[in-house]
Amino acid sequence: MHGLLGDEERARLAVIASIVRFKKGAGIYSEGDRAEAVFNIISGVAKAYRCGPDGKKHIAAFLFPEDLFGLAQEGRYANSLEALTPVTAYRVPVTALRSRLAGDAALEFHVIANLCHELRQAQRHAFLLGSRRTLSKLTMFLQMLEQLQTANEGSTNEIYIPMDRSDIAEYIGTTLAAVSRAFRALTARGILQSRERRHVKVIDREAFEKLAGDVMQDSPAGGADTART
Repeated sequence: MHGLLGDEERARLAVIASIVRFKKGAGIYSEGDRAEAVFNIISGVAKAYRCGPDGKKHIAAFLFPEDLFGLAQEGRYANSLEALTPVTAYRVPVTALRSRLAGDAALEFHVIANLCHELRQAQRHAFLLGSRRTLSKLTMFLQMLEQLQTANEGSTNEIYIPMDRSDIAEYIGTTLAAVSRAFRALTARGILQSRERRHVKVIDREAFEKLAGDVMQDSPAGGADTART
């Protein structure tokens, strides 16, 4: 939802919100809980996930500063939310939000725009999961991080990676080992340069963009990831 809620809209939400803080690794809410509030991140990064029958987490999205989350189905949260870093957020009670939206057409529009943004993100995630090449999937994921960072007027010199590689592997639908190999391959080919695990720099922009674009061509319906690089 980056850029969809301006300062004025966030200020109108803040009037009916409280500020909450979560430590790294803390649960914000669980799948199936009654949806009593929505959240707007002030700082930090969180992940949305579901647990499969085997108890394994399947990451559906990463949430960044300015993202609005907690919109639910049939009064229940559809995913679980966990703080990947320390998170500070506005907590907006659903009942208060409904009352505010009923009399604030501009704010209602921006919340609807956020829903459309979530659908586009879900579509992009589906392309990632359908692609067979880990190298392309990782590159597209890094491109997404870079675009979000740019939208928030952050530094464009390096890409900051706030999540662990195991979280990246879960999100793009591959293994931790495959993600590690892909990072090494991107570095060996001179496409990326790593300052340390949390910061990478794009060295060969043309090759980087081509690999990210390959995801769209390599995503057959129902395709399974083969962890190829």
